[in-house]
Amino acid sequence: MLKIKFVLGAVVVFFMNLCFETAFAQMNHAGMGDSSIARAVAVFHPTKGNSVSGIVRFEAVSGGIHVVADLTGLTPGKHGFHIHEYGDCSAEDGTSAGGHFNPEKMPHSSPSSKERHVGDLGNIEADKDGKAHLDYVDTMLSFNGKDSIIGRGVVVHEKEDDLKTQPTGAAGARVACGVIGIAK
Repeated sequence: MLKIKFVLGAVVVFFMNLCFETAFAQMNHAGMGDSSIARAVAVFHPTKGNSVSGIVRFEAVSGGIHVVADLTGLTPGKHGFHIHEYGDCSAEDGTSAGGHFNPEKMPHSSPSSKERHVGDLGNIEADKDGKAHLDYVDTMLSFNGKDSIIGRGVVVHEKEDDLKTQPTGAAGARVACGVIGIAK
């Protein structure tokens, strides 16, 4: 009987330790305990009925986060481009990613505005072949703390973001979704 109690006690301690290690690792990946994150990446997957694909890379630089996105399969023209609150792209229409990432409860605006959603990345413009490239430094994005973009969703919309209509910029349906993860 004593051996059984000892074994059960050891098993309980093992699982408690495993839970604490998992929670600590998740905090680090969410940017809550690790300031050493230098790069992140999201791979876009099309929502139902669309063929958009691509990748967006994020890199910590002096003055912000360098954002470089390359997409294909878009209709020509501008498309709203946002970081969303949840890293969940499981819904066929991408709505599982939630709304724009807005931890400071600011109005929707352009990426150059001082008062905006953290997730407001503006528009990405596709050429006549459906290819789009975006390259800029965003001063509001972060890999750490409560404003961390790690584990969030990134979404491309069917229409141009007008940068003023609340709360979404009237950018329409979601045509592709990706989850931001830590990169090498």
